Amino acid sequence: MNIPVVHHRFVEVEGVRVFYREAGPADAPVLLLLHGFPSASHQFRRLMDALGSDYRLVAPDYPGFGHTEAPADFGYSFERLADITEGFVQAVGLDRFVLYAFDFGGPVGFRLATRHPEWIAGLVVQNANAYEEGLSDLARGFIANRPGVPGAEEAVAQILVLPMTRGQYEGGTTDVSRIAPDGWTLDQHFLDLPGRKEAQVALALDYHSNVALYPDWQRWLREHRPPALIVWGSGDPFFPEPGARAYLRDLPDAELHVFATGHFALEENLPEIAPLIAAFLDTAWKA
Repeated sequence: MNIPVVHHRFVEVEGVRVFYREAGPADAPVLLLLHGFPSASHQFRRLMDALGSDYRLVAPDYPGFGHTEAPADFGYSFERLADITEGFVQAVGLDRFVLYAFDFGGPVGFRLATRHPEWIAGLVVQNANAYEEGLSDLARGFIANRPGVPGAEEAVAQILVLPMTRGQYEGGTTDVSRIAPDGWTLDQHFLDLPGRKEAQVALALDYHSNVALYPDWQRWLREHRPPALIVWGSGDPFFPEPGARAYLRDLPDAELHVFATGHFALEENLPEIAPLIAAFLDTAWKA
């Protein structure tokens, strides 16, 4: 049996104590795993078990998520999440990696990519949107919440409760019995910690800044043409399938796989997706 050892560590970045998980040989192809909302690096536990013997997998928690500890006066925005993630990458000594971007990992990861194109050996994009057609009406309503809009904070706070957290895992799936309850249960535990809901409200009100950067990210994709694997859950209520296919305009050589599942596609389809990631890492790392 080839079962990887997974390490759980902290590193200090600009006063933030960043928690991360790491597995795999130091000299193996590197996959930086950037999690989504409302989760943290624990969403990649099964993927690390599946691939961590042959590849180096590194998965940090952002400030305001998981086990990462941020100062009480930390200012939550997507720029600041990217700043801390950039510092994390430097602190752990990564200088080239394949970027796995899921959900919030898209806005964080594309900021890293545009700042440091030399770091990016390839992209695995999983329900991380960068195109207007990839925004559902539900997502557009969510993004309309921003500072100064009456009732915006209250509207965002309504999604930070257990039924909504659970729904993000189960919505759009084909076989709900394949969705472990551990994910949404742990997510809600972290959401309910002191100060966490305020952090999530601040990020939600800043989400419009990501949409404003879509043209920049698309330009980066066109100009750099990184090798790319796109895997997508077609039942995602926030980022529907047209958002996956839109990447092919700027990355016509990308490999695209669509699965009949929801937002957290790895939860239901890891047995199908993990081999695709492994094969992609083998080819992208040599490109």
